[in-house]
Amino acid sequence: MPDRQLGIYIHIPFCASKCSYCDFYSLAGCEHLMPDYQDALLDHIAESSHSIKNYEVDTIYFGGGTPSFYGADRIAGILDELKLNGNVRRDAEITVECNPDSASYNALKLLHDEGVNRISLGLQATDNDLLRMIGRRHTFEQAKRAIDNARSVGFDNISVDLMYGLPTQTKQDWAKTLAQTVALHVEHISVYGLKLEKGTPMYRDYRNSPTLPSDDDQADMYSYAARMLEHYGYHQYEISNFCAPGFLSRHNLKYWELDDYMGFGPGAHSCIGHLRYSFVRDLKAYITGVRRGTSLIDEYNELDTLERAAEYLMLGMRTSRGISEHDYRLLCQSDWKPIEKTLKIFADKGWTVPNGERWHFTVPGYLLSNQLISILLEVQASGRIENTPWLSELFDAEEKTEMPPSEEELFKEMYQKVTKGA
Repeated sequence: MPDRQLGIYIHIPFCASKCSYCDFYSLAGCEHLMPDYQDALLDHIAESSHSIKNYEVDTIYFGGGTPSFYGADRIAGILDELKLNGNVRRDAEITVECNPDSASYNALKLLHDEGVNRISLGLQATDNDLLRMIGRRHTFEQAKRAIDNARSVGFDNISVDLMYGLPTQTKQDWAKTLAQTVALHVEHISVYGLKLEKGTPMYRDYRNSPTLPSDDDQADMYSYAARMLEHYGYHQYEISNFCAPGFLSRHNLKYWELDDYMGFGPGAHSCIGHLRYSFVRDLKAYITGVRRGTSLIDEYNELDTLERAAEYLMLGMRTSRGISEHDYRLLCQSDWKPIEKTLKIFADKGWTVPNGERWHFTVPGYLLSNQLISILLEVQASGRIENTPWLSELFDAEEKTEMPPSEEELFKEMYQKVTKGA
């Protein structure tokens, strides 16, 4: 049996309707393509079995889009294909994202019977007026019923997503949403600030709108959520994620801890060792590509050591586990002293705190995380020639590189190498 672990992400790009804030790759009104997409997904997984079987699959995540709208029977079929073509652990964490309006008792029971053991529910708000404003199809009453259904069929690991910074939303509204959510006794809560993405209806309608909470109000909302959820026993283990003891998202941790994961579906991303790649963000092109055996790759990149080290800083500092000198030196063989000096300066400001040999952000630090991480990356890059002995070797190797083969051949070569553990 292989001793390496792998997460699998399955992208379901179908929605009953598109939320007005969403810029993920998802489509409404394309239900007629579901059967063709199911066939393409199953074929793609089967074709990738030689790579998947080099790992133990310990997490599977169905995201979207709206997987619950896609249908529990189709999700069960995908799980069967993964079990057939991979070493799926009996204790694997298997998550399905659900919207309350499509999380029926029968669907949840089928998912649970098929081995799904974690549900992530898109609640977003408990105020029905706010839900309508952002284009959600459900009410708070439907969300509570979906959670009751999930409990009654046997789910004991339920996560909900919440949003703050919504138009007209006050700090009192947010406090009420948090209180009502805590009263649901779910195991995991994710909180996200509204970000107006170009091309979305909310960007068009609310950009620079006086109905949006100010930056200071949004910061207060975030800080209040962190304090309040901690008070009720939800440990903050990542910038936006809080959980009861033992209920952190094992799959999402793979993203933040640079572990291996493999994605399937249009727009899905994968991380295998130093190799990053993503598939085309086009449903029909994905289906056609699988059928014809043509390339599905949209982008790929094999990270060098410096890029890998930058990822370690960016992703590690998102979590409460943080970063350490031991991990940093092991990963990039670089000088830790400038990083540590900067972290100590941040600590004087109340933005970071040491925990043994590790460093992580405080709640005020999380609020400034984008700026602070940028500073750490600049510090990392400065003086790198004298502090990173491998860098001159890297430059020398680049100078001797001959004309590369075609992009597709190059990707296949890298992919085979990393999935086989060469």
